[in-house]
Amino acid sequence: MVAEAKIRLSPQLQHRPASYADRIGQEYLRLASAEDRRLRGQFFTPVEIADFMARLYPTTERTSLRILDPGAGAGILSCALCEAIATSGKVKELAIDAYESDANLAGCLEKSLSYLKDWLRQKSVSLTFRIIREDFVLANAEALAEKASLFLAKPENNYDLIIANPPYFKLPKSDPRAKAAEAIVCGQPNIYAIFMAVSAALLKAGGEMICITPRSYTAGPYFRLFREKFFARMLPQAIHLFDSRTETFGRDDVLQESLILRARRADGWMAATPQTMVEVSRSASSQDLAEREIRRVPVSEVLDFAGKDKVLRLLLADEDERVLNLVRQWPGSLQSYGMEISTGPVVPFRATEFINGNAEKLQSRAPLLWMQNVSAMRIEWPVAARNKAQHIADNEQSRYLLVKNRNYVLLRRFSAKEAARRLVAAPLLANTFDAPFIGLENHLNYVYRRKSDLSEKEAFGLAALLNSSLIDSYFRTSNGNTQISATELRALPLPPLALIEKLGERVIGAEADLETIDLLVNELFDL
Repeated sequence: MVAEAKIRLSPQLQHRPASYADRIGQEYLRLASAEDRRLRGQFFTPVEIADFMARLYPTTERTSLRILDPGAGAGILSCALCEAIATSGKVKELAIDAYESDANLAGCLEKSLSYLKDWLRQKSVSLTFRIIREDFVLANAEALAEKASLFLAKPENNYDLIIANPPYFKLPKSDPRAKAAEAIVCGQPNIYAIFMAVSAALLKAGGEMICITPRSYTAGPYFRLFREKFFARMLPQAIHLFDSRTETFGRDDVLQESLILRARRADGWMAATPQTMVEVSRSASSQDLAEREIRRVPVSEVLDFAGKDKVLRLLLADEDERVLNLVRQWPGSLQSYGMEISTGPVVPFRATEFINGNAEKLQSRAPLLWMQNVSAMRIEWPVAARNKAQHIADNEQSRYLLVKNRNYVLLRRFSAKEAARRLVAAPLLANTFDAPFIGLENHLNYVYRRKSDLSEKEAFGLAALLNSSLIDSYFRTSNGNTQISATELRALPLPPLALIEKLGERVIGAEADLETIDLLVNELFDL
């Protein structure tokens, strides 16, 4: 733990409050243990990004504002926001409620906000602030206690403006914060989404929230309920994506696609303002924010609430919009073509008796394929991979883990952080192995027909389509994860089956590298 008394930095002459808060925060991080920071999910906002977020708040004619900073840290976001507001010349009174449960960091926060108060006084703006040394979610859990009261807050807790960089870590289901948020999350929730939900509950009607979070909530089944509840009340105004996974929070060595969202509390807005426009933009990192290109798109194109998955899409270029419009017109799906997708049933740590070194010596054994055996349009087996046995026992006890040797399309469930494509797929034909059954490890998904076999043309055509830059672009509009779930693939629109077979016919026997696949797909769909 850090002794707050050790941090004695004083503001330099004419020091900006945000810069002073940043200096204090960096000194705190120098003294804090990495393990303690990890457990608290602490990643401090760089000054450039704090300033960018602060400038997203539009000029107001109001003379007083109540501000909430739910995970205040050293106070850099509050400081940057108040600096930006003070330059408007309208606001004369500011009140900040800043939550910080880390007792040592709360002392740093008090230094930052005290200096901010003095700085604002010179601008003829008065500031009052409260530092609330409690867990933000538990302190406001009643806002999410029941579905009936979801996003209802006591009048005294309503804020005009919220700015936030929430902590980021997964919560076990038994955690009281996860239990408080059962109405909006499923599975093992990440605390940042709960912070966003509670924050929205504390906004006044018409109030604004500006937050920077991971992008992972924009798609996928785990955040579907959150998206449905959150965006039923929060109308997006501006969205900015940082492409780089390494530079946004580079000082903290964070690998994560980050997203800034500015949204306004407007319960029931979907029925009243469906044609509202949203500003979307992107940059590689904080270093090229000034050069970002801004597009204005209808909110109906950003929030795809027609389907059950309630996806948030980022149409950051004209090409994204063109791809989205094309794919949405496709009439098919895996289900409509009698296909299904499942996850490989072999979970290694639960099947050690069947896949340890002895399996390689057994006479009754089946090929075992891992993620490492699959690359774009190619199955390589066996491979020399550490701790990746290439066989699994085939006997009465292990048979429940095996699948029949049929024609499949295999997909990696995860891609590398900076991989060129989100999806990596390959056809697997039954004649590849002289075995009645095969094993598929849990990091693979596999596509198959429910009541018959995939044809060779279907297997090659579907694998080629999934590897194409066209489908990659489609998924990147909504998915910032390295994982694409089976649920998302079931919802993927597919072109007519005859076109999939035609693509497969052209790919079979060809050197089907990614460049060739793109040429064939572009030709097939007149791109």
